[in-house]
Amino acid sequence: MNHATIFNEHRGLLFGVAYRMLGSVQEAEDVVQDAFVRWQETELSTVANPRAYLTTIVTRLSIDVLRSARMKRELYVGEWLPEPFVPDASHPADGLDLADTLSTAFLLILERLNPTERAAFLLREVFDHPYEHIAEMLDKSEANCRQIVKRAKDHIQTSRRRFDAAPDQHERLVLGFITAVNSGDSKAIEALLTEDAQFHADHGGKAAANKRAIVGADKIGRFLIGVQRFAPPNPVVRVATMNGRLGVIVYDGECPYTAFSFETDGDRVSMIYSMRNPDKLAHLPSPDELPSSTVG
Repeated sequence: MNHATIFNEHRGLLFGVAYRMLGSVQEAEDVVQDAFVRWQETELSTVANPRAYLTTIVTRLSIDVLRSARMKRELYVGEWLPEPFVPDASHPADGLDLADTLSTAFLLILERLNPTERAAFLLREVFDHPYEHIAEMLDKSEANCRQIVKRAKDHIQTSRRRFDAAPDQHERLVLGFITAVNSGDSKAIEALLTEDAQFHADHGGKAAANKRAIVGADKIGRFLIGVQRFAPPNPVVRVATMNGRLGVIVYDGECPYTAFSFETDGDRVSMIYSMRNPDKLAHLPSPDELPSSTVG
């Protein structure tokens, strides 16, 4: 096989590693493209395990990007959220067993880890690489990598919420949320939210949005009804698989206006993430490219 054939066999995995490392679709695509350039310069006869070799390239490139991005994120205007990821033919979604590790909530937890911890944790706990490979990828001893992963796991486990909804329960709550918002009834929205629900928005200083998190079902309900007067006059609403679970994209014509992702516990919505930064919405598909399921 030639370079391109081998690389394309692993492209989905490589994008999955880069996206989880960086929380950015565009940066992940750039890393994968850079990895392909480096791969083309590699003598195939010297590579015993292409999967591990390519993952090493992407991991190291992602660590470099993440380290350089730290300062940018410290200067970021407003709250930073990862870019929404909607799978398509070029970026297929991972299997259901990995869907939870694409969620906005999970990616935000990963932000609390340093780049090396993040890489070691993902390589071991998500992509199931043996420690001997992780040690080579990160240029550390196996014992050190085990300690890094343990430390990261402890941090992740104390931060993750205890409950999450099954896909069908999550879908029911998301569709109910759309109906409640369309009804203009803040009490109907409130009934779908946990008492301590949170609403987070990323505007990047480039779109109107709440400046800090809104906490409480009653406050979120009133806020969502109040901001509708600023919405496009004839919004197009689509439901789509986003970050492993059903989400909502609102369009102004063909242009993505807001993307919502949700965290649910099976009974109610506990977290709403609103992406308003147009730079982080530009890569999303047009309304016609999404499945035919529509609401509103």
